[in-house]
Amino acid sequence: MLTTVVFIVFIALVFDFINGFHDAANSIATVVSTRVLTPLQAVVWAAFFNFVAAFGFGVGVAKTVGKGVVETNVVDQWVILAGLIGAIVWDLITWAWGIPTSSSHALIGGFAGAAVAKAGFGSLIAGGLVKIGAFMILAPLVGLVVGFAMMVLTLNVFRHATPGRVDKIFRRGQLLSAAAYSLGHGTNDAQKTMGIIAVLLFTTGHLGPEFYVPFWVVLAAHAALALGTMTGGWRIVKTMGMRITKLRPVGGFCAETAGAITLLGTAIGGIPVSTTQTISGSIMGVGAIQRFSAVRWGVAGRILWAWILTIPASAIVAAGAWALFRLLGV
Repeated sequence: MLTTVVFIVFIALVFDFINGFHDAANSIATVVSTRVLTPLQAVVWAAFFNFVAAFGFGVGVAKTVGKGVVETNVVDQWVILAGLIGAIVWDLITWAWGIPTSSSHALIGGFAGAAVAKAGFGSLIAGGLVKIGAFMILAPLVGLVVGFAMMVLTLNVFRHATPGRVDKIFRRGQLLSAAAYSLGHGTNDAQKTMGIIAVLLFTTGHLGPEFYVPFWVVLAAHAALALGTMTGGWRIVKTMGMRITKLRPVGGFCAETAGAITLLGTAIGGIPVSTTQTISGSIMGVGAIQRFSAVRWGVAGRILWAWILTIPASAIVAAGAWALFRLLGV
């Protein structure tokens, strides 16, 4: 059994790595599209703060994912492996299409789909899923509202400054806002993988009688996410930073700051949210301040459909993987 557990931990870290390069766009799209940093500089900057996030924001999201989605008595290593397969397959498909979707929701959908295939809908924890579902809607809306408000406030504060001076100030400011957003991205997304690894260790008897997240799991998850971010994800960067709306440094600063506020707040509250949806909403809020038509709503609509399909699609793939494991008699 130990060999199987080690293998599944490895697959979970592979998912975390894929999450990093799939969601690298979330961290770097605005700072690259405003030309404050080159793509290489941006991914190094983002990856560093993805890892640093391991040392200050707790494991509330990890506990919610580990104990708040599926009844632990249903979970075994095959449910977890099937869930990871569902999430990885959906992430790779949407990455190939260049569509920003939520790796977090792909993981939750895969985990839930495998559990339902094994034990039916009664295996799901309704309260946890309702909270996650509510923040599927609330997180991008909060990002949009905060991004819009940040942009209004900033434009009023700097209304007498020349465009050149504003650009100069916010080119520097974007380094801070990109770092803050990457901290939020790191603490939110790495914790989902931590939760999956911790529940695997708990249900296979490697944690003892009480559920907790070992520190080596915290470090491993953040390291895998940071390495994935280092690989980039340029297809999705173009969609996020260039196709939704055209951004200047002041807009990039406001979008990243709005995203960081939302992500850090929900992480401290132990609420798993989509970093993709959060930054997308923030960018739309910033774009809408110019005029409503400045946001390319056709691109936004395509992203919305991908958001809607993420949980059911990853759940179906995971259920199929679990059925295959059963057919093979493992």
